[in-house]
Amino acid sequence: MRFGAEVRAETTRFKLWAPLCKSVRLKLKGRHKVLDLLPQGDGWHRLEVPDAGAGTRYKYVLPDGTEIADPASRYQPDNVEDFSEVIDSTAFVWADTHWAGRPWEEAVIYELHVGAFTPAGTFAAAAQRLDHLAALGITAIQLMPLAEFYGDYNWGYDGVLWFAPSSAYGRPEDLKAFVDAAHQRRMMVFVDVVYNHFGATGNSLPSIAPIFTKAHKSPWGEAINFDGKGAAVVRELAIESALYWVTEFNLDGLRFDAVHTITDDSTTHILEILAARILAARPQRYTHLIVENSENQERWLKRNSGLQPVHYTAQWNDDMHHLLHSAATGENTGYYSDFDNLRSRCDKLGRSLAEGFAYQGEFKKREGMARGEPSNGLPATAFVTYIQDHDQIGNRIMGDRITELASPDAVKALISVYLLGPQIPMLFMGEEWAAKQPFPFFSDVPASLRQITREGRQEELKQTPEHENPKKADVSKTADPTSPNTFASAKLDWAALRQPEHRDWLNYYRTLIDLRHMEIAPRLVRMEGFSSHHQVLGDNSVLVDWRLGDGSILRLYLNLCSEAQEDVPPIVGRRLWLQGFVDEHRLGPWTVLWTIDVTGA
Repeated sequence: MRFGAEVRAETTRFKLWAPLCKSVRLKLKGRHKVLDLLPQGDGWHRLEVPDAGAGTRYKYVLPDGTEIADPASRYQPDNVEDFSEVIDSTAFVWADTHWAGRPWEEAVIYELHVGAFTPAGTFAAAAQRLDHLAALGITAIQLMPLAEFYGDYNWGYDGVLWFAPSSAYGRPEDLKAFVDAAHQRRMMVFVDVVYNHFGATGNSLPSIAPIFTKAHKSPWGEAINFDGKGAAVVRELAIESALYWVTEFNLDGLRFDAVHTITDDSTTHILEILAARILAARPQRYTHLIVENSENQERWLKRNSGLQPVHYTAQWNDDMHHLLHSAATGENTGYYSDFDNLRSRCDKLGRSLAEGFAYQGEFKKREGMARGEPSNGLPATAFVTYIQDHDQIGNRIMGDRITELASPDAVKALISVYLLGPQIPMLFMGEEWAAKQPFPFFSDVPASLRQITREGRQEELKQTPEHENPKKADVSKTADPTSPNTFASAKLDWAALRQPEHRDWLNYYRTLIDLRHMEIAPRLVRMEGFSSHHQVLGDNSVLVDWRLGDGSILRLYLNLCSEAQEDVPPIVGRRLWLQGFVDEHRLGPWTVLWTIDVTGA
């Protein structure tokens, strides 16, 4: 790679892009002499140093005497602004040499935050829980962002070093051991990456390079410079970072955070280049790329004539979440307000189940603008569905989970919808046993930023459904995101699995995931777009059907309310699953019936 410290046979190469600096020096910890890097042109500075192998700690010294960590550091043993450590990328011995990944259709994703997943909050401790995930039927683990951030705890979206796994979770080899252990249990591993902004503390790039541009704005201020002067190297920094995570840690894919906030007016968008370079790097194995995109742009999810993704494999489907959540909880304010009208909500629920996006260019009253692109030409597997994720739990005043907000019957109905549908399901950690721990937003920041962070968080939560329904909660009661107690409150209590109530929930999830692996996943291969239909049966009831990849017809008879739905069309096909009850032309309250017809397959 062009960036960072690279261990070679006799030397270590140190290389830094700092076009705003005429000179740069290298400081090696424990050595008196500070070394001059050699200017290479185009803003690059480089030096080959003998006897500076793996474990050597170093900093760069700028012309004004400022000392900075390597922006391409592979590891920060102490903190984000201290010495970087030279890492030998070839030292780890992998056991998964024959691992080629798994087809996307087999994915059942489990999102987790390494720091809150276990009491210890480390890669090594998380690896001890892999057998639990394997027994649950999980086939893919998605780790929330790992890039080094300031302090001891963070959601991960404030990372500042794009190549360094956070030292709060362990060393790089600990992450490799986690991935290796997951692969031995036939589970894929994805990592969430953030290329739309940097955290507020610890980012030294603005002092040495044109990392930001005034031409575009982002929710965090000036946008990252992907299309202005110096953008070629900034683009390569993002590309090499993504390639590094995938190849260095043998990952099976990446999830790209909030790509709708990445602005690039270049001839070729950075998102297109990222996908092309990553997929080209490993043509011999499965690599899956997922996006979060609030603008619901179908263009990034297109398939080629062989039904393979042209750019990205799938997108998180917030529309589906909002519709299911609103039906189960009755919340209809904030960003659920566009799903308030019952009949309209039901039509959009059927559409989202059948076609992916609920809004495909229609006007959204809350946003005051049209949203989305037509998605009915995409296969259902182009969408990731969930009833909980870090955002939808964490962006609540108390960080409460859906099992605290809705009845067990309602929650079980939602579970049986999203785990057996042809879209790709994703669980959030602890969901499978109805964990009672909240997942509030937490972010360790310097003392000077704590009050600003607290006030900023409360202001953000004024956009949520709860704030607009004062009977629910008050933003002034928001958990302090800068407090270690808030972080500690999110840590899962694994001892709860010994309680019958939580074991029952776990068995419910296991049964549905087993059924998915047996009956649904094998039929998703080569599933096409334009293969689904939906029919509104009532204010909270729909009938949806999909033609799967093997030609069979999967049907969902769904009633998401506490009243029975009459006048239901005849039940067709072999029954796969029933949550609730049905009788002649009637669906009971909170009833989900899945059937399949293989006669045309």
